[in-house]
Amino acid sequence: MPEFLHDSLFLKKHGFMTGKAKILIIEDDTPVAMMMVNVLSRAGCDVRVANTGQKGMELARENKFDLITLDVDLPDISGFEICSELKQRHLSYHTPIVFVSGRPCENNRQRGLDLGAVDYITKPFDAMDFVSRILSCVKPEQPRHKIPPAKCP
Repeated sequence: MPEFLHDSLFLKKHGFMTGKAKILIIEDDTPVAMMMVNVLSRAGCDVRVANTGQKGMELARENKFDLITLDVDLPDISGFEICSELKQRHLSYHTPIVFVSGRPCENNRQRGLDLGAVDYITKPFDAMDFVSRILSCVKPEQPRHKIPPAKCP
C-alpha cells in the first residue's frame, strides 16, 4: 500500500475524510473481501464485512455506515435487491452504495446506478483505484445521512 494513503494531510488536502469512515462490505468472495478490508483499513477506515446479503442487511439495519460496498452476485439475495431495499429505508436512504462486481456488462452498471448506487466498480480492480474511488464517495464535513450524496466520477 502506498505510504501516501497513510498521510492524513494528503488525504485531507485531496478532499478525503480523515476521520474513521464506517464502511460495510457485503461480499461473499473471502479473498476479495479481505483485500478490500486490508486496503480500506490501511487508509483509515473502520470496516465491517458481511459474506451474505442477509447478514449485510442486518448490519445495515443495526448500524449507520458512511458507505456500503455491495457485490451483485451473493449466495442468498441479489445485490440489486439489497440496494433497492436499502434505498427505500429512511435511515440508509442517503448512505452511498458502491457496487463491486465481476459483471462488467453496461446493463448491470446502469441498473445499479438507476437503483441509487453512486458507483459501479468491476472486478478485478486495482487496489489504489478502489481506495480512491471509495474514499471520494465519503466526503469530509458532509452531514452524514442528511443530504443526498453526489455521484462519484
